[in-house]
Amino acid sequence: MKNLFKKGLGIALISLATVSFTTIKKEKKQINISESNIEWKAYKVTGSHKGKVNVKSGYLSFDDGKLSGGSITIDMTSINTTDLTGDYKNQLDGHLKSGDFFSVEKHNTSILNFTKVKAKGKNTYEVTGKLTIKGITKSVKFLISIYGNKATASLKVDRTKFNIKYGSSSFFDNLKDKAIYDEFDLVADLQLK
Repeated sequence: MKNLFKKGLGIALISLATVSFTTIKKEKKQINISESNIEWKAYKVTGSHKGKVNVKSGYLSFDDGKLSGGSITIDMTSINTTDLTGDYKNQLDGHLKSGDFFSVEKHNTSILNFTKVKAKGKNTYEVTGKLTIKGITKSVKFLISIYGNKATASLKVDRTKFNIKYGSSSFFDNLKDKAIYDEFDLVADLQLK
């Protein structure tokens, strides 16, 4: 009985020592904002428009080299259109910043916080997060792929969930060819430091 107890105690001590010396390497990589890019594309009955918006700050967290979390702050004052020029571009850029859309004067940033990360393959993860636009926070899901210090993510956003209803046929009748679809696309190419 004594030998059995000693063996059990010995195994317990070895297990405890192994766990004590096995640490998870945690790493927080900042997003290089000057080399990162977020593109948007919005759709309407008669076509689409696309543009860019800048990353203000952010990071991705890793545990033993695997994505475990992150946060991205977007500079909404930088929203601009890339498929138009001249007066048309200036008018659309101004309209996107107005109260009809993103109310940039009151809400100059949008934030995406990762709340859950699940590996979907060697370099791909499914992320559940909280997206805040115009002070309204909603849950979103998207895929992100990471290769070295580069991360690429794409997601669809339903603007009406953030009280952006301008031109939405979900809220207004008789818009005909003036209707703007509720969902828009975001594609982020992030460079990590």
